Amino acid sequence: MSVLVYTESENGSFKKIALEAVSYAKAIANEMGTTVTAVSVNGGDASQLGTYGADKVLEVANDKLNDFNAEAYADVIAQAAKAEDAKVVVLTQSADAKFMAPLIAVNLEAGYVPNVAAAPESISPFKVKHNVFTNKAFAITQISTEVKVLGLGKNAFGLKENSALATAEAFNPTLDDEDFSTKVISIDKATDKVTIADAETVVSAGRGMKGPENWGMIEDLADVLGAATACSKPVSDMGWRPHGEHVGQTGKPVASTLYIAIGISGAIQHLAGINSSKVKVVINTDPEAPFFKAADYGIVGDAFEIVPQLIEKLKVFKAQNA
Repeated sequence: MSVLVYTESENGSFKKIALEAVSYAKAIANEMGTTVTAVSVNGGDASQLGTYGADKVLEVANDKLNDFNAEAYADVIAQAAKAEDAKVVVLTQSADAKFMAPLIAVNLEAGYVPNVAAAPESISPFKVKHNVFTNKAFAITQISTEVKVLGLGKNAFGLKENSALATAEAFNPTLDDEDFSTKVISIDKATDKVTIADAETVVSAGRGMKGPENWGMIEDLADVLGAATACSKPVSDMGWRPHGEHVGQTGKPVASTLYIAIGISGAIQHLAGINSSKVKVVINTDPEAPFFKAADYGIVGDAFEIVPQLIEKLKVFKAQNA
């Protein structure tokens, strides 16, 4: 018996969310008195997973799985869970994991809880705390099925080193044509900037920027911080920015370490999508803007004066601490 964790990777390297998931799985395994088995699909160095608590790594090497396919990947993880007699399966809340989780739960006849926000409240009975109502509240849910599937929210647990000597083992699941009933035809991906999903810092802006021609300073601030750029719904609706940058309840959810909102009033739909971010900074001319009530830090002022000064200060700071 073990705790199984799927470790997402890209271009042969494990994502930060995968390492966080291993840390979380280790915490559960310690409570249950068992070990952690990680599943890596065409992934990276197994020893890196050991740093965060994986005792065993099942390495799946299959060219058919170079492109993500929810049905195929779900089948791989379910087969691994059965082979390891895993009673808990840990996933993340990435877009890929959200597609897979219901398929895995059905295959394993498991209870599934998404948006997990902390280590289990108890193991017997098995109770977990998770975000509900678009991150506006928490719930404690008891899972009574023999196998449990958990979707860990980004930045919910953090990276915790708990070194183990991870042993790597080849795993060759049986895949058939039904696993590939959908096929990836092409992938269009931006390669010149940080993506919203993976970013630790997000710089977002709204109608307060007055037009797309003023977005240069938002991109400059993002470059200095190594951040992703994002926007509010009205901005994407007006065509100022791509729809892929729209964050909020009807756009992409953000759970970054730092979220900077510039010229965004803070409508409830926007706040629901970024509420899981750790630190929120707001720059707005309106001291009554709703965003200030949700912010950790707020600056009342003109972004066209504040942001250029912030960029220069950050450049000086980076140069002095290089």
